[in-house]
Amino acid sequence: MSPNALRHSKALEGLHGVQVFPHSQSALEEINQQGDFQSSHDKSFITANQPLLMQVWQQRPACLRPNLVETVANVLTSLPFIALGIQAPRRNFNTKLYANSLIGVGVASTLYHSSRGKLRKYLRWADYTMIATATVCLSRAIRNENPKLLMAATALLLPVQPLMVSAIHTGMMEVAFAKRAIKDPELRKAHNVHKMSSLLGGALFIADDMFPGTPFLHSAWHLAAAVGAGTCNKLLE
Repeated sequence: MSPNALRHSKALEGLHGVQVFPHSQSALEEINQQGDFQSSHDKSFITANQPLLMQVWQQRPACLRPNLVETVANVLTSLPFIALGIQAPRRNFNTKLYANSLIGVGVASTLYHSSRGKLRKYLRWADYTMIATATVCLSRAIRNENPKLLMAATALLLPVQPLMVSAIHTGMMEVAFAKRAIKDPELRKAHNVHKMSSLLGGALFIADDMFPGTPFLHSAWHLAAAVGAGTCNKLLE
């Protein structure tokens, strides 16, 4: 082993969980399209630390990996949010703000799914942030007045923890929707559809996180979320 290679080996050994072997035992390393760094020969360390399910998933056939058709599907299933934003009630400032935020969700999602390269990670952040913004706008449109402390915390967390903001304000919306549906029989059908679409959307979101790259799983989540957003528009009529 050359002096330069030896120095690199010692530097790598300083990292947690990294083992460096002599040249005769080393594995040819590959980088797949998803940026996963794997060893093609000696996988004993990885195998010992990965669940069996994930090992099987990584060996899935090419037909179950992302492709151009799925990208097109993700873009097309982002467009319903723009349509919902255009059709949403605009009775006052808060409802107008929410309607415009729905359009923003569709635009941000379209840009993210059609992007490539280094820009993609920033557009992913914009996508999540726009979703969180829409949940905040919906919460304000339904409740009219939210606690000032909550809104201040929301403003601080929105850029750095959009998923947390989405969870909090979605929960508030769900409670408000359920209460309104109990009092107003005309909302019960919409609320039942909303509950089913929310449960399905939640399951699809978790599955998409556990099995990234599954064809059309993310597109299905888009559609379930769009149905849920459409039922929320009933609250603003």
